[in-house]
Amino acid sequence: MCGINGIYGLNDAQLAEQKIAAMNNRLMHRGPDDDGVFVESNIALGHRRLSIIDLSSAGHQPMSSFDKRYHIVYNGELYNYKELKFELQRIVAKTEQQAYLFQTNSDTEVIIAAYARWGSDCVNHFNGMFAFAIWDNVTQQLFIARDRLGIKPLYYLYSNNVFGFSSEIRSLIAGKLIPATLDEQGLIDYLRYQTVHAPRTIIKGIKMLLPGHSITINKGEVKIHKYWELNSSSINTSVKQNYESVCKDVNQLLTSAVERRLIADVPFGAFLSGGIDSSAVVGLMHKVSTERIKTFCVTFDESEFSESKYTALVAKKFNTDHHEIKLNPEDFLKQLPEALAAMDHPSGDGPNTYIVSKATKQAGIKMALSGLGGDELFGGYEIFRRFAKLNKKNLLKSTPRFIRAVGGTVLTKIKPGIASEKIAEYLNQEQLNFEGFYALSRQVLLDRQINEIYEAGSEVKNAVSVILANNNLPLIDKDVTTISIAEISTYMQNVLLRDTDQMSMSNALEVRVPFLDFTLVEYVINLPDKFKNVVSPKKLLIDAMGDLLPSEIVNRPKMGFVLPFEKWMRNELKPFCELMLDKLAKRKGFKEEGVLKLWNAYLNNDPKVSWSRLWILVVLENWLETNGINE
Repeated sequence: MCGINGIYGLNDAQLAEQKIAAMNNRLMHRGPDDDGVFVESNIALGHRRLSIIDLSSAGHQPMSSFDKRYHIVYNGELYNYKELKFELQRIVAKTEQQAYLFQTNSDTEVIIAAYARWGSDCVNHFNGMFAFAIWDNVTQQLFIARDRLGIKPLYYLYSNNVFGFSSEIRSLIAGKLIPATLDEQGLIDYLRYQTVHAPRTIIKGIKMLLPGHSITINKGEVKIHKYWELNSSSINTSVKQNYESVCKDVNQLLTSAVERRLIADVPFGAFLSGGIDSSAVVGLMHKVSTERIKTFCVTFDESEFSESKYTALVAKKFNTDHHEIKLNPEDFLKQLPEALAAMDHPSGDGPNTYIVSKATKQAGIKMALSGLGGDELFGGYEIFRRFAKLNKKNLLKSTPRFIRAVGGTVLTKIKPGIASEKIAEYLNQEQLNFEGFYALSRQVLLDRQINEIYEAGSEVKNAVSVILANNNLPLIDKDVTTISIAEISTYMQNVLLRDTDQMSMSNALEVRVPFLDFTLVEYVINLPDKFKNVVSPKKLLIDAMGDLLPSEIVNRPKMGFVLPFEKWMRNELKPFCELMLDKLAKRKGFKEEGVLKLWNAYLNNDPKVSWSRLWILVVLENWLETNGINE
């Protein structure tokens, strides 16, 4: 787990080395254990190391192959590297070809050997989370790849025949390869969804490599290739039609995923919220590990937000070394500046992860497991049930638009609130389809509200609608699968995973996510909907776990892991919020009257304006100011 950088095409070795050094310095938090630079001809590679596997100096990066042909920088973990190493040696023995002479016990060198054997197809052999770049001295080719689910980030730019890449946007800004200016389309996307969806970012000219994609650069030609796609129709998996067998398979796949993610040469632990997903992960860790598991959770004085009684119950059942992080407004205010400063890309949902990551690292832990992904795979969100209900209302689709629009307007008057506003927007659409329903369901600021606070130069397409339209969603008789793919491709990859990475790595903590083992994901996505009953949330996962989970956890009401912003922003956080909003309101394109009107509506308890709609604006201004983005 590390931070990587690279520059290709800058034909000034001294300048390239200076820029790579500046980029490396910006990533120090991601890898405090070691750093390195490789510069040769028109390529420069940089690396910051957080040692998790093979802690010796042999794991230093950039790493070169034994024959000095290949040079790699790599961020992530390859969970099947030992099996791959054995397979590569077996192939050599069988074919009597020249063997790759391994010099380390690291997974990094296995990637080099796999690339030497299979070329760009090596990614199809990997099970893990990764972003890496390999330079071939012979062909003068640069190969870059990102893992299937987008767990590890990879940003890049291509300007004036110079290609740059990094684990973070701020590192590319530090390299001064392009001017750091605000991308208006990215900004609109952020205002809609509290994030910017890949491949776009909030900085003009900087892109994010999509999950399951690779880049090949040769003689200045940049080619992007999709090597994996999350799509049930394209996944060739033999599915048993017996529910008991399916439950057994899910149990086995998740158990194996957890066991694989316990490979480490450092102390490890787990985030425990007391929900089904994190409790299942902790339970399986207890089952397969000989060590006592350390668990971590955040608790609050505000009882409606605190899950301490559930986490304590799970910790007791599995005899974990449990750590409660008590957080009050005063503590949060002290940590808020550093939490916001940790954001590589602005996000409305990041400080939560920062707080628990910091406490986990301070307890001596360098790697932790998380239950992220369980809701998306097994139907944990309310949207699964809302869509199921909506699909039963076929009469609604045949109702003329003007009648639907009137009905929506009436609803907002009778029951004012965010949900009613979204329903009214949906009913007023020309066609009632899944893309429109889902895009609205995850939207934070509605387009009408955005127009009231920002003057866009041109119409900006809805990024979520575009992603869904290009995703070949199954739809027919696959309602649950359709929602799962939508959630994984948008909210999970662009909010949850991005926040988890940037907030944990700012504390030099590696977070692993067993629910996103691609073998488990492919299996569950390919299951018929009849096995994924979403009327009872996550029933398949619960049944697959058998008696592992306490009944109190299974039957408890679902709580999202959120901080008590609703109360804090009207009290302790109010001065800070007002300062940021006042500055944002004066920025180019923003309408001062509209921003302040939205803030006052929130302070006056307008049911149509929740805390999240203001918090994303506060975070945005703080990020732009911190990173010196003035245009």
